[in-house]
Amino acid sequence: MLNWKGFLYAVITSATFGLIPLFTLPLLRAGMTIPSILFYRFFVAVLLLGGLAFFTRRSLRVTLRELYALAALSVLYIGSAVFLFGSYKYLASGIATTLMFLYPVFVALIMIYVFKEKNSVWTMLAIGLAIGGVGMLSWNGHEGGVSFTGLLLAVLSGASYGAYIIAVNKSCVRDMPADKLTFYVFAFTAAFLLLGAHLGGGLQAAPDWKSDLNLTLLALIPTVISNLALVEAIKRIGSTFSSVLGAMEPLTAMAVGVWVFHEPFTRTTAWGTALIIAAVTLVVLAPSLEKGYRTGKFLYITKVKGIHPNITPYH
Repeated sequence: MLNWKGFLYAVITSATFGLIPLFTLPLLRAGMTIPSILFYRFFVAVLLLGGLAFFTRRSLRVTLRELYALAALSVLYIGSAVFLFGSYKYLASGIATTLMFLYPVFVALIMIYVFKEKNSVWTMLAIGLAIGGVGMLSWNGHEGGVSFTGLLLAVLSGASYGAYIIAVNKSCVRDMPADKLTFYVFAFTAAFLLLGAHLGGGLQAAPDWKSDLNLTLLALIPTVISNLALVEAIKRIGSTFSSVLGAMEPLTAMAVGVWVFHEPFTRTTAWGTALIIAAVTLVVLAPSLEKGYRTGKFLYITKVKGIHPNITPYH
């Protein structure tokens, strides 16, 4: 029987993540730089997560070895965040978020070609669908062209996050609780972004109260709330089902872009988005499909092959 609380948490985590463009695009249009926006996002998130840990008496102790690993992992996390926000300058936010959502496909590719994990027909079919989806979103016909720079940045965001997931799995923090891992990755991310902002001319202050509000909501809704809801979803329904329901993330971002920012939504965009969502869903379900194919029946599993359930997705 489906755990409805787990289902609800999974819907909340994917829907809230999809709201990133709602708070980010006004900040970019107000003239704030990407390092400054991301610093405030993660700094406020660290304060909120740290306060939550204090009041719930959750231990945040780590070893020196774990601290080094978390600092290294934050570099990949920063890459994913910077590339995604950078792509918003060139692409419709819905398209950019959809392309970033390809990260499970990159996980599969890296595991197959770098770590020699066994391939399957389902994974190859998913990769084919992903390529087709990217091709549709790249269509440069009468329905409107798409910036190659934006496409590259969005795809690099997904690839960076895919590398981050695998790096967590291969590191000494693999079994660290998700809330603790998230706290330290966000803390190092904020510290490195602060350094980058100073090297790039200094940290910007929010230009007005609306920007203050957007920065706070960016840290709270698609960062803290989405991560906490994800942990609860995985506990109740497993990472496979949670990941499948994550298809709402690009759909929410697409809806925000079209309805709030009046971004174009064409038939080609719809087909490309559908193909990418199908590809990601197929990658997530590939282990179950492969096992079901061998045994003659579909078996539901609760862990994505190669992805530890404690790993925080890009929220």
